[in-house]
Amino acid sequence: MVVGETTLEADVVVIGAGPGGYVAALRAARLGRKVTLIEREAVGGVCLNVGCIPSKALIAAAHDLYRLRQGAAYGLSADVRLDFPRLIAWKDGVVRTLTGGVEKLLKGNGVELLFGEAFFTGPRELRLLETGDAVMNIRFRTAIVATGSRPATLPGFPFGGFGGRVISSTEALSLKEVPERLVILGGGVIGVELGQAYARFGSRVTIVEAAERILPAFEADLLRPLRRRLQAEGIELLERARAIGAAEGENGLMVLVETPEGERELAADYVLVAVGRRPNTDALGLETAGVQVDGRGYIAVNDRQMTNVEGIYAVGDVVPGLPLAHKATAEGKVAAEAIAEEAGAAADFRAVPMVVYSDPEVATVGMTAAEAEAAGFRVKVGMFPLAANGRALTLGEKDGFVRLVGDAETGALLGAQVVGPGASELIAELALAVEMGIRVEDLALTVHAHPTFAEAAMEAADVWLGKPVHVLGKLGGVLK
Repeated sequence: MVVGETTLEADVVVIGAGPGGYVAALRAARLGRKVTLIEREAVGGVCLNVGCIPSKALIAAAHDLYRLRQGAAYGLSADVRLDFPRLIAWKDGVVRTLTGGVEKLLKGNGVELLFGEAFFTGPRELRLLETGDAVMNIRFRTAIVATGSRPATLPGFPFGGFGGRVISSTEALSLKEVPERLVILGGGVIGVELGQAYARFGSRVTIVEAAERILPAFEADLLRPLRRRLQAEGIELLERARAIGAAEGENGLMVLVETPEGERELAADYVLVAVGRRPNTDALGLETAGVQVDGRGYIAVNDRQMTNVEGIYAVGDVVPGLPLAHKATAEGKVAAEAIAEEAGAAADFRAVPMVVYSDPEVATVGMTAAEAEAAGFRVKVGMFPLAANGRALTLGEKDGFVRLVGDAETGALLGAQVVGPGASELIAELALAVEMGIRVEDLALTVHAHPTFAEAAMEAADVWLGKPVHVLGKLGGVLK
């Protein structure tokens, strides 16, 4: 034993205080377990500190700025100016409020919070390197790994490289100024969301995506309204393109991009690398504990979130599946309830929403028509355009739609896709409908307030049933 080394006996130890970890800790504590929560950096993890929350704060401000500048269409005019440092300070205040609230919840529920770097030294032991060179050996009965993920790197574009001009999403949320020219490598959710926000703040934005199109995880027709908006706002989309190098030039950083039309040089003040995320499992000593990890660093778990080692659980971005905060939260609850031996504790992720907080927003849940057909269903779809929705027109947002995917034989709702304002909120109703296994007819029979964007879901159900009210012609039917 070295100087400053102590030993702790723990009932439940949770590694990582992000949305999966802190929720697991709170749920386990409320179920009567003595919980120790270990965090390397800041309570709230990536999501609350440098991810979901601060990005949505900036996106909301960018949206308001855009709407104010579009006011002439409604007979409104104003001199609108952006105080970017003040906006960043406000965003930081939002983060402090939420992380401070989480810390109070942890303390109020008796969760012991420790800070430092933890790694396994056996199937029932951890070693914690605390600040100040203190070392703690922790013997536990059960453990939950919730260490999250980090931005993936791109060869030739190291984070912090070229004098700090190559950045990840973390740095992009705390820039000191709005860059005149921003090149984004990666047209996934992070690249599109932050690209549109900075374009609205005044940056000249280019998004470079290696796949056939931006947001390749989503159906192509969902993206058409968004593509039109991005291009109308001056964002250049380079698809089927890849960055092959960069160099300092007289005009800032020069990024060399290989496109289908040939090589191009892009001048940039900053280069945001947004090519995905990697699980934080490589420094945990999981092999010492006997926990199986695949070639990409993901931990295999069963439907109770337990690994191949009894008593060790894993949740969030370290397990296979979509790296979504709300999925991590759900998994954290399952793991805590499984440890507390609660009946029925099991993960069921057939209705996990995915949202792009762009403008217009894009949201999906459940199966697409292609996925349902591949699964053997006799698929029927019903779609309602926002151009026929009164609330959408009053908002000046008629470009988008709601589409329902159902089983033509049973009438069960299998999935839904939404494009338009408030899609991130409307998808909750449709997620509940998919989770409950309701029939599309039930959605049509549910009276929706008028005028609302949510009415489009009811109208799409009417179309699915072959009883459209506010549209002519056929916007759906059984897939052939």
